Amino acid sequence: MDSPAGKREKLPPGRHGLSREQVSASQRERLVAAMAELAAEKGYTAVTVADVLKRAKVSRLTFYQHFSDKADCFAAAYDTATEALLHRVTGTLREETGRWESIERAAGAYLDALAAEPVLARLFLVEAYAAGPEFLRRRIALQSSVVDALADFVGAGTARQRLACEAMLGAIVAMATTRIVQDDFTGLRSLRDPLGGLVRVLARSFDEDEHI
Repeated sequence: MDSPAGKREKLPPGRHGLSREQVSASQRERLVAAMAELAAEKGYTAVTVADVLKRAKVSRLTFYQHFSDKADCFAAAYDTATEALLHRVTGTLREETGRWESIERAAGAYLDALAAEPVLARLFLVEAYAAGPEFLRRRIALQSSVVDALADFVGAGTARQRLACEAMLGAIVAMATTRIVQDDFTGLRSLRDPLGGLVRVLARSFDEDEHI
């Protein structure tokens, strides 16, 4: 999703050796990438279907064969960004290296992924809020599910410990969003050390609870 859709070549007419399914998949991929890039560049509300068609180099008929409207296309782009980001982060969670070391590493991977892919970052943390209440509900549900997974991974056994996990995740997301809105992608990586300290504070609080 970090490669401009405009640089992807339109499939040549006639015989090109691709199956109908491959052609359809290529068209959908270009549409999704175009929507992601345009939303990051212009803001979701300013993007039109015509903009997406021009960037993706497909016809209006093709667009509506894949998506019912602009919001449907944005949903596909958002889901793609979410899946890519979660894959990057969850791949760092390995219990054999220590639960808190894994969480600290996952927070770093999250910041690195956002810094490396501005399109993904804007789509995931900024433009989803501009896309309307349905996407806001989806963001809230996603964040809640991540809190649940985090709490389970670190063994949060009390309401207080789960709340601590929620507060930590909320702090990470809020600080990352602020840097992205300010176009400070370098600043995202500078958050690694202070957020690592936050993880260690949380770890100590869990240890204290376990010894009460």
